[in-house]
Amino acid sequence: MIRAPNGPIRHKFSQVFSLETTCVLYIVHGMSVHSSHDQTPTSHLTEPVTELDTKLDTGPVTGLDTGQTADPLTSQTAVPENYGALGVRRFGRVNWLGMWTLYMKEVHRFMKVWMQTLMAPIITTLLFLAIFSLALAGLRPDINGVPFINFLAPGLIMMAIVQNAFANSSSSLLVSKVQGNVVDILMPPLSPAELNIGITMGALTRGMFVGAGTFLGMAVFVSMSIHSLAAAIFYAAIASALMSLVGLLGGIWAEKFDHLATVTNFVITPLAFLSGTFYSVQQLPGFAFWVTQYNPFFYMIDGFRYALTGHAEGSLVFGASLLIGLTLILAGVSHVVLARGYRLKS
Repeated sequence: MIRAPNGPIRHKFSQVFSLETTCVLYIVHGMSVHSSHDQTPTSHLTEPVTELDTKLDTGPVTGLDTGQTADPLTSQTAVPENYGALGVRRFGRVNWLGMWTLYMKEVHRFMKVWMQTLMAPIITTLLFLAIFSLALAGLRPDINGVPFINFLAPGLIMMAIVQNAFANSSSSLLVSKVQGNVVDILMPPLSPAELNIGITMGALTRGMFVGAGTFLGMAVFVSMSIHSLAAAIFYAAIASALMSLVGLLGGIWAEKFDHLATVTNFVITPLAFLSGTFYSVQQLPGFAFWVTQYNPFFYMIDGFRYALTGHAEGSLVFGASLLIGLTLILAGVSHVVLARGYRLKS
């Protein structure tokens, strides 16, 4: 309990602890006044409260417990030596923790609804395999010495990979824009490159998960083998990264889900279907075959088919170089778009 001193300070206490709202600001001053102020002349009784507070604040205040004096103005503005100014990055050149957090946010986003984001595309791809195997397996001859079902399976797996990698990054940004919480991505201390990597790696992870799950599901019904594990991982990863960046740019550009559906239905799906997924490109006429040689989807499928069967229809070196080059170009474009805040910042 605080005992109010006698004299003019008692008058001060009566004003401080009254019910008047104007005196609430002086509670701290009243409690920190020592009884040594009892010698204050009685003339201060007629001074306004604000003037009395000014006089009490200008000098050193004596503590009630320790008897030490401290300048209240100095003690309120003291700043620790290791305190950085607002807006200054308090980590190294790369915000590894922030980038990892963004990546895990993207992973948890699709893992929370894994039946929709992982199992649904796996089951759809298995249905494609079942239909083609029942309808055409006995009618189609081997292609380049590879049974038709084994020739078909890598193309279906790659088709599932690219579609889901695109869907993850594009839907992540578009949903944030539609719901109005895109600020949760833009406000953290993440550079455009860190945003780019975090979102892209999250979509790449979903593509790899779908690809691995589809392969394991097909292995139950088809005799699957892996000719080159390194090539399989490389082509699955580079295809996922490339389509993740396409999805990131699509999500930034799109303002509603119809825009994304247009890209999926008129760009992604046709290119995947017309790139040797269900047939050998050697059967195409001259001009169509020439166009296919510069189609990145063809090299995704052809490279992954080589990783599983050991047979390729195109140049693996040229295909890998093309995919890496396009990935780097799209990464640079995405970095510029994120840095400028195109359709993300008002």
